[in-house]
Amino acid sequence: MEELKKKLQTEIAALETELRIELPKEILKARAHGDLSENAEYHAAKERQAYVNARLGQLQARLRLLSMVDMTKIPHNKVGLGSTVTVLDTKKEDEVTYKLVTSEEADVAKGLISTTSPIGRGLLNKEVGDTVRIQSPGGVKEFEILKLTTIHDEAS
Repeated sequence: MEELKKKLQTEIAALETELRIELPKEILKARAHGDLSENAEYHAAKERQAYVNARLGQLQARLRLLSMVDMTKIPHNKVGLGSTVTVLDTKKEDEVTYKLVTSEEADVAKGLISTTSPIGRGLLNKEVGDTVRIQSPGGVKEFEILKLTTIHDEAS
């Protein structure tokens, strides 16, 4: 969680620098070229400025939300944010390990799944021994939870 906050803060700082220092310089330089109606550099800088401003707002809102995550509300013995879960795909007889993360951190190839994904939502609040049926784009998957390490276990 702290790592994600630092990543967001770093991106916010870079975008603020671009928005407040670099883009105003580009806009002034483009204005110096004359007629703004046909000035591609000016329009590109203004579009980038709007994008950076919107992205900055998104990141700041996300950082505020992450700061409000109450660790005491994340269960100690059930699947929750930050949990690492080993499941048995009962149809394929395959063991798979997932870590439940925020949507920004999700990377399916690395086994990092969002708590808002179909599998993530299906595993939330489940315990070792539970069997879960999850509707996915490829059909219904059935998992048995074999092992669970919560965010609290990792912290201690």
